[in-house]
Amino acid sequence: MTRAPHAATLADRLIRELDRALRTVTAGNVAQRDYPGEGVPDAGQDPDSRRHGAALMRVNHAGEVAAQALYHGQALTARDPDVREALLAAARDETDHLAWCERRVGELGSHTSVLSPLWYAGSFVIGAIAGLAGDRNSLGFVAETERQVTEHLESHLQQLPAGDARSRSIVEQMQRDEARHGQEAQLAGARPLPGLIRGVMRNTARMMTRTAYRW
Repeated sequence: MTRAPHAATLADRLIRELDRALRTVTAGNVAQRDYPGEGVPDAGQDPDSRRHGAALMRVNHAGEVAAQALYHGQALTARDPDVREALLAAARDETDHLAWCERRVGELGSHTSVLSPLWYAGSFVIGAIAGLAGDRNSLGFVAETERQVTEHLESHLQQLPAGDARSRSIVEQMQRDEARHGQEAQLAGARPLPGLIRGVMRNTARMMTRTAYRW
């Protein structure tokens, strides 16, 4: 009988994570901050440019689905309550990014990745494993992830069609947020990851990017 409260708490947390997963991978995410593209002219673009811009924003949306899952997985297995709260706070920023990318993909007449449930499930498991490795290692995973994401977003700023100022404003705000998350993880005591793990992370991200661009 003494274990019942603990079991109930664990069950509640798992139900909460399932609810978060469903809200993340289905349409209708709501941002807490203003849409960066609001008021930015949506200049006329030829069909090829719009398709390319939409595909890039679909990739970014898939990345935000993965980011939500990573942070929630890490928060679930974090040991320090302060680290857990920092991870969840970062996830709230990622919810804004998710909603912004979702809206922009729709504005460009396209759809988000049909593989979003896969991106979420795989990333949640990875995040939970990172959390089980210890808080400093988990923070190191955050720092390295955000470093790579910042580089990825910079490449998208170079690739976006010249007339797509609205998408550019979204990506620039996302890039600032991701850089801040990485800095906060470093200040919180992130432990550098081995080169092998950094390489695996980079290759996994490339695979997801190539797939989400098309689907």
